[in-house]
Amino acid sequence: MTATREEVLAKVRDVLVEALGVDDDEITPEATLEGDLGAESIDFLDIVFRLEKAFAIKVNKVELFPDEILNNPDFVEDGKMTAEGVSKLKAAMPHADFREFEKDPQIERIRDLFTVATIVNYVELKLKAA
Repeated sequence: MTATREEVLAKVRDVLVEALGVDDDEITPEATLEGDLGAESIDFLDIVFRLEKAFAIKVNKVELFPDEILNNPDFVEDGKMTAEGVSKLKAAMPHADFREFEKDPQIERIRDLFTVATIVNYVELKLKAA
């Protein structure tokens, strides 16, 4: 039986409540992990571990958080992701919504791509592939 989006969201909410110590009502699909929920880099490892356990999936951290693209100076120019960088990021993260980021691809805005909905989309893709 395939999990519904609501079921996936409920489990992701539980994971984030445990990993970040936030209230479940703070975890909305549009909430950003860092800005809204206060996640720090160390929390991402905990989130990955908890997602694997909750959904019985293997999470490749690079798929969920592609640091090698984000930190590559070839894809950054004057504080913005280059068109090639955005293209590579979109290919690496088909589960993220890039509509707002593409309008102004400032490096500091990358963290806004990591929302609860991004995680739900990622988990759904992994479950469908399994």
